[in-house]
Amino acid sequence: MKIAVYPGSFDPITNGHLDIVRRVAQMFDRVIVAVATNTEKSPLFTVDERVELVTQAVKGFKNVSADAFDGLLVEYARRKRAGVIVRGLRAVSDFEFEFQLSLMNRKLDPSIETIFLMTKDEYTFISSRQVKEICELGARVSDFVPPGVERAMRRKFGSKRSD
Repeated sequence: MKIAVYPGSFDPITNGHLDIVRRVAQMFDRVIVAVATNTEKSPLFTVDERVELVTQAVKGFKNVSADAFDGLLVEYARRKRAGVIVRGLRAVSDFEFEFQLSLMNRKLDPSIETIFLMTKDEYTFISSRQVKEICELGARVSDFVPPGVERAMRRKFGSKRSD
């Protein structure tokens, strides 16, 4: 069984992330969307909330599940018997950082490969940070995130909404 791990903070999961999930689900027998605990960030949603939002967003994929992890990604991938780490790229500016991470992961465990997928053009401008800012200011974000995510964000930010 070919297993891939798609890690990220997913705070929140966006339609750009789901584009990557959709494509990766066609390539692997099992895909784990791994929600990272990142102590350097101050997330809007708790890890448990993010796992739940991801779970809702990927429920239409029979071979995709959500999970949380902390610590080294390669150790998590090894525990899950994943041979591949998937990273999404929006722009060339993402590549340098992701490339350095992939080289470090390869050094830590050469048996685990990293693959990069470019998001579709229509999603290249979407970032979780920007979606949160837009939603907090009361704008609709339904073009950027799944409906359940927008509802959860509205609850976090209150009921501000511009129509």
